[in-house]
Amino acid sequence: MAEKTQMLSIVTPQRVVYGDEVRFVSARGVDGDLGVLPEHTPLITGLKPGVVRIQKDGKWTSYAVAGGFLEVRDSRVVILANAAESPDLIDVKRAEAAKQRAEERLASKAADIDLMRAKAALMRALARLDAAQSK
Repeated sequence: MAEKTQMLSIVTPQRVVYGDEVRFVSARGVDGDLGVLPEHTPLITGLKPGVVRIQKDGKWTSYAVAGGFLEVRDSRVVILANAAESPDLIDVKRAEAAKQRAEERLASKAADIDLMRAKAALMRALARLDAAQSK
């Protein structure tokens, strides 16, 4: 018997990053992690910066996303992300430098530091590093 699949699209303002039939999608929603199998109940949720994990034909792939929204409807999953990168395109040294800069900003506790922005930068850098390790 053939494995049930669902269509996954990961879209940014610049381009379609991913589009294919997949078995399973895992993402970090604003209310916690969630997993989506074919025929999942319809839902819309915000996404935190993190890693989207995709299972297709028994193999796993990861994409780093910088927040956005996830919609599930009719065995279709659409991720509208502010930014998304496949592990092959992630510059690990650049992501490590961004992580270090964000950590330094947070540790400095200077009055002129935008804490929300520094935390978001740290979350994006960690997501990119996590996705890059899954190659």
